[in-house]
Amino acid sequence: MPDDFLLFAGSASRRLGSHIADNLGIELGNSETLRFSEGNLFVRVLENVRGRDVFIVQGTAFPANDNFMELLFWIDAFKRASANSVTAVIPYFSYAKGDKKDEPRVSIRARVCADAIEAAGVDRVVTLDLHTPQLQGFFKVPVDDLYALGTLCEAISADGIDDLVVVSPDSGFVKKARQWASRLDVPRVVVDKFRSDHTERVESAEVIGSVEGMNALIVDDFTLSAGTLTAVSEVLVAQGARSVRAAVTHGLLTEEAGRRLDASPIERLFVTDSVEGQHSAFADKVQTVSVAGLFAEAIRRISNHESLTVLFD
Repeated sequence: MPDDFLLFAGSASRRLGSHIADNLGIELGNSETLRFSEGNLFVRVLENVRGRDVFIVQGTAFPANDNFMELLFWIDAFKRASANSVTAVIPYFSYAKGDKKDEPRVSIRARVCADAIEAAGVDRVVTLDLHTPQLQGFFKVPVDDLYALGTLCEAISADGIDDLVVVSPDSGFVKKARQWASRLDVPRVVVDKFRSDHTERVESAEVIGSVEGMNALIVDDFTLSAGTLTAVSEVLVAQGARSVRAAVTHGLLTEEAGRRLDASPIERLFVTDSVEGQHSAFADKVQTVSVAGLFAEAIRRISNHESLTVLFD
């Protein structure tokens, strides 16, 4: 029957899971995660799920490996408890940048993770702003890659910023930056940056387009150390930008990111709540926008066998 499903949350996404449940008007399912002294994880479902469609919300950010293993254990536990189906709701998919073999003798980490999730028995995956859309093809089960763009754009529009220009921080984000600019009905520019290694240290950057006298909005899918965002913001100010803001889906935000943001021209950083426990120390500059409603609507539609197309408009 419609809406006959159960929603659970792992230890990495308890807050977001609770907000999703609130949006759906239901209670989170009872469960627990135990961590033993040697580092082992133990998960336990505390109610009957036999014959039910189950959704488990579990991100895979800090600590990435622990949270990823916990996700696998949850999927296995629900399948062994005879759940009718298990949908993994992964707000942030770690290792998404490991989507290709671009140098000798390296692993395609995203593919390994996809294989592990499928081997655990998942029936469907719902996630948010994968680093590259082709990651969906790593799975044989259906994958719904939701967009935070609409939710973030609403928050930005509410600020009433005039003379806004969307800035793509590199050539790889041009297509998505075009979608941002279209949604906000503003122009866009691209920053051509150079980085020689796997750190977020930018060695050089050049603005393609004009930001003179404009309020710049840097958009990206995630930030860790804020190295790219802060480096690009300095270039924009040097090119005559009146102010600089940034919006990213996944704000992982290390302590180093906090120091960089404090010292940067960035006035405000918009992030979603896809990653938990990383924003409280940066309240002065960081504004968290919830995607609980977006995930709740996706879960409701999947449970009712309805199309998700409207969520991508």
